[in-house]
Parts: sequence; structure tokens; C-alpha cells
Amino acid sequence: MTKVEAVVLRERVEIVIDAVEEQTGHVGVTVVEAVGHGQERGITHEYRGRVFESRFLPKALLTFIVDDELTEAVVQAIADAARSGNEAGDGLVWSSPVENVTHNRTGRSLSEVEIS
Repeated sequence: MTKVEAVVLRERVEIVIDAVEEQTGHVGVTVVEAVGHGQERGITHEYRGRVFESRFLPKALLTFIVDDELTEAVVQAIADAARSGNEAGDGLVWSSPVENVTHNRTGRSLSEVEIS
């Protein structure tokens, strides 16, 4: 099993999840609200004549646990769907191997369970 994680813009969350499901057939994701910045180091905006700096931008952290053979397809689906066309700030996607994935409800290993 592989854990695929992605930091994406909040407004792209549903688009990314739908793309993963449609392109790979994988269903199941955990979404955590997050803030952060990358190379853009935040944004500057003006409100009522005053300039404000927002160092941290609203993001979301998506976590998918997928079969090893789906990893590349899921990563590609996320990267394509998360791309906003902006110059920076679309986030990152990465994967790492995981072991001992067990359903809390049944106590059975995920590899033993047939997905219907």
C-alpha cells in the first residue's frame, strides 16, 4: 500500500477528489484544512486603502491510501487537477510506502478486504 498526500488550494479540493475517482476508480480520502506558503511567500492585498500581507495561504491536505499499482495514476490525476494556471501556489503531491493498514471497524488488514 502507498500513502499519497497532496497540498492543494482549498477551491481545488472537490476537483482533485473527483479527478482521482474518475481517472483511477479509487474512492476514499481524508481532507485536513491547512495553511502555508511555498515560493510565493504569501500574498499582499489591499482593503479600504490599507495594504495587508497574508504570509500563510489557505490550503488543504489530502491523504489517499492506495494500492501500489495505482500510485502513479493517482499522483498524476492529482497534479493535473490541482493545477490552477496561477504562477505559483498550487501545492505539492508526494507518496510514501505504508505498512499494516487495518480497518478500525473490522480489525482486518486492508489487503485482505475486497473492495466492492
